[in-house]
Amino acid sequence: MANITCVNDWVTEFKAFLLRGNLVDTAVGIVIGLAFAAVISSLVADLVTPLIAAIFGKPDFASLSFTINSSVFHYGAFLNALISFVLVAIVLFFVVVKPVNAMRARRESPDPTTRECPECLSEIPVEAHRCAFCTTELSAAS
Repeated sequence: MANITCVNDWVTEFKAFLLRGNLVDTAVGIVIGLAFAAVISSLVADLVTPLIAAIFGKPDFASLSFTINSSVFHYGAFLNALISFVLVAIVLFFVVVKPVNAMRARRESPDPTTRECPECLSEIPVEAHRCAFCTTELSAAS
């Protein structure tokens, strides 16, 4: 009977662990991130890379290699991966990061830490009751 109670406690704790908000949010974020990565990879592979191939004439570098003492170095595959990474980073920056940063900047208005003295127009702390420059008594900040 004690073993069943112990298992029930574990199951209860495991349910609580699974249903915690941050774990579920993280799981959803990972799934959406993977799906978004597939979309960005497709955008790069199907649109951006062919555009570069149209400009430079060679879309695939996988066949490039050199040999030293019977060892073959396939640097073309590395170039493909490097170019793909750079293109994904560039597309992600301009398609996601820049718009999100612009949206955050519009939504966030920082709380002011200073205000203007109505008499001498000097900047003073918001919570000041007297201007440090002209010694005018001030009303409470609104």
